[in-house]
Order: sequence, then C-alpha cells, then structure tokens
Amino acid sequence: MDHAVIFDFNGVLLDDERIHQALFNEILAPLGYAISAAEYFDRYVGFDDADCFRHIVEERGGAIDEAEVVRWIAAKAARYRIRMAHDPPLFPGAVAVVRELARHHPLAICSGALRAEVEGVLAAANLSDCFAAVVVAEDVVHGKPDPEGYERALVALKRRTKPALTADHCLVIEDTVAGIAAAKGAGMRCLAVAHTYPVARLSGADRIVATLAEVTPTLVAALFRG
Repeated sequence: MDHAVIFDFNGVLLDDERIHQALFNEILAPLGYAISAAEYFDRYVGFDDADCFRHIVEERGGAIDEAEVVRWIAAKAARYRIRMAHDPPLFPGAVAVVRELARHHPLAICSGALRAEVEGVLAAANLSDCFAAVVVAEDVVHGKPDPEGYERALVALKRRTKPALTADHCLVIEDTVAGIAAAKGAGMRCLAVAHTYPVARLSGADRIVATLAEVTPTLVAALFRG
C-alpha cells in the first residue's frame, strides 16, 4: 500500500506565527483588543483566522459581527501578502525536506491559512509542483481541531494520486495541539515538530522531533512500519 504525507503549513514549513500574532493586534487595535505573544502561542495557534478573531473578541467580552469578521480577515490577508512578498521565512531545511519526501510519497498541505497565502509562498519557494493537493481555510466549514481538513486532504489525494489510499496510510506533520487532534481525529498518524510548542505539549503525536530538518524518508518509513 502506498503512503502519503500531509503537511500543516504555518509553524511547520513557514516560520510566520509571530507575524500572524502582530497582524491580529494591528487589525483589532481600533477596538482596544490585543494579545501578547505568550497568549497567542498558548491559546490561539492552530485556529484559522476566523476562529482566532472570534475567540479573541468573545473572550474579552465583545460581540461578534460575522460581516466584520470577513472584513478583518481580508484586511489581515492584505497585510500578510505585503509581509510575504519577498523572501518568506521558511524554516531551515523546509525546501530540502519537501523535495526529498516528494520523491517517495504523494504530498498535500492542510492549513487554516488562506489559499492565496499558502500558494503565494509555495510559488515563491518553487515548491508548488511538490504538492498534489492543498486544502485551506476556504475549503472547510470547521477548522482544526476538527478533522475535516485532513479528511478533505485524503479525498483530494485519492482523487489525484492513489485511489486506494486510506487514512491509516497518511502521515501528518504538525506543530500544534489542535493540529495533532485534527490528524488523529481523521485516523492518521502524526509526526510533531517542536517549532511552536514544547515537546511536553505534543504528546498526542506518534513521534516528536525538534525541527523539520530532522524529517527524512527513513523516519517516515519507520513511522508507517510502527
């Protein structure tokens, strides 16, 4: 049976979580809301933009206007594109890891980011051709920790690469507690990279490594054998 590897994006391939935290603060500053870096990493990493805005506002006693959430997302996306226009901050080894794994397995991305954000970075890094499927915030109703995104990634991989592929033959590479829960909820194996959380917070994964650069075809094969 063939296997597939599904990457999360922010915090796994792209070192941009502090940029997201700063942008949430910029957008919500006129309302008097702000989150510290510690609070962002402890409470909000892993949510898509819509859920992150909702949680920040509701937890501070504010009321949610969904039309306003849509405007906030668009404003944040525009600022993000400017920040990413030149030299997106990929983690060390990200390009090499993706290209090497793509030689052995079909690859996909499952991210809570917007499609323009993900595809723009992949194009800038010359990695677009490595991924058979990209599932993003616009493709799902429920973001992580719900498994919907990973379930949709499996459907896309089956359609575009291996029709017989099953969830237990997919390995997810994640960096957050919510992402691990989503992967396991979809019935997939999960390898966590400790880019965002300390190792102790990632215990729900099948294996934990310190950095993405440690991920090799040999390690992936060992996880599937296990």
